[in-house]
Amino acid sequence: MPVFDFKNSPEDARVPECTYTVFRTNQSEASAEHPILILDNSSRKMKHHTCGIFLNPARRTSFEFREEGGAVTADILQIDARFVSLLKWLGENHIHVRLSGADREDGYAVYKIRETAFGGSGKLSAEDGFLQFMIERLLSSDAPAEETEDEDKEETGDSMKLTSIQSITDFLNCTGGTLPDNIRLWARRNLAVTRSNEVSPEERRHAQRALSIMLNVRWKSNYFETIDIHEARRILDEELYGMERVKQRIMETVIQINRTHTLPAYGLLLIGPAGTGKSQIAYAVARILKLPWTTLDMSSINDPEQLTGSSRIYANAKPGIIMEAFSMAGESNLVFIINELDKAASGKGNGNPADVLLTLLDNLGFTDNYMECMIPTVGVYPIATANDRDQISAPLMSRFAVIEIPDYTPEEKKIIFSRYVLPKVMKRIGMHDKECILSADGLDAVVDIYKNTSGIRDLEQAAEHIAANALYQIEVNHVKSVTFDEKMVRALLP
Repeated sequence: MPVFDFKNSPEDARVPECTYTVFRTNQSEASAEHPILILDNSSRKMKHHTCGIFLNPARRTSFEFREEGGAVTADILQIDARFVSLLKWLGENHIHVRLSGADREDGYAVYKIRETAFGGSGKLSAEDGFLQFMIERLLSSDAPAEETEDEDKEETGDSMKLTSIQSITDFLNCTGGTLPDNIRLWARRNLAVTRSNEVSPEERRHAQRALSIMLNVRWKSNYFETIDIHEARRILDEELYGMERVKQRIMETVIQINRTHTLPAYGLLLIGPAGTGKSQIAYAVARILKLPWTTLDMSSINDPEQLTGSSRIYANAKPGIIMEAFSMAGESNLVFIINELDKAASGKGNGNPADVLLTLLDNLGFTDNYMECMIPTVGVYPIATANDRDQISAPLMSRFAVIEIPDYTPEEKKIIFSRYVLPKVMKRIGMHDKECILSADGLDAVVDIYKNTSGIRDLEQAAEHIAANALYQIEVNHVKSVTFDEKMVRALLP
């Protein structure tokens, strides 16, 4: 069924006529099999690279290009529903483009659109990069719901930054439909502020900056693709030695995601002594989920405004750390690694940062004071670490699935040091396996020296010291390798 129900009439030849139907797909890449649009090529005049302009909506919904005999038009037969507004924008502004496609039985299947420099072009945005930015955003979006389609429906369209008012306007016109409803309405209001003469220049500047930050984030749905459980287990085994109970709990989370295709209602809280690999576990989970990650260090946050941002009434106002994390990641689905959650309640009189975290963890949306908009958080997966569970409030604890991380046994420390820590240090500084050897009694001595410390951080420093000493002896004393026994280890390490 056509999107537009226009008909040409003798009285008004300028009334546009819709020649196409729409099809819906969620393909993330365009190809001859999954094109952006299909043109009528019954005359077989269109080539692989054909340059011209879209006439939609000035006349018929068609594409005009030149041949030896003059101008030729090809009606648009089908369009990917996500690209309706983009083609309308290209036509309205007479932007000259080059189409790449393939001839099929049902027409010319276009899978690439590039802007071309051409005299007289009235393009609104200066570079082809902007068009590609919007096309990439559109391809990464889901097909719009059929019942919401209409002539004025705006669509969506990344690696470019939207900064100018013109680029922001064009972006909203062509790709706004893929934004969450509340963000699209917020963007329209702020765009009006940037153009208003009734507000101060400072207010216009803040509105433009907020728009640039918000629209450069790819706001995704909460749908998660299936995770390869074998790859997930491989990553855990690669990053963590032992910890079978911890690995099982993470694998349970992965299987749950695969069943529901959404994130669990609760994040993970890793509690254990310092140096036991809590942060390493968090990074491993982010790798498994294939999400960008950001770190919130609660020990350095003593004012809620650091998280929520400051009001635009101040000249030096800026977004909070949470909104900046979305901006840095470039997308709304990410892992928040909240370090030292047990320090979250240590506010300095201006409120409690822990209260701000509660709104983030509830996945109901988060409001940044600078952005003045509810930020969707359904794609945020929080992973917190803490040393002392008694310092964490009950409301915060209730938002997490708790995993206790025990300290390593002496035998585990021996294996971790000899198989992972020392070889990793040697590889990093360019040493061969045989150049630094640790005898059995030397290994026992290393672990014994640090028997009263938790975790493996001290062991990592010991490995650095041992490897550096071996390299020094090889270079200065011209020996081929160094073997560290108990006596040498105890003389070297403090």
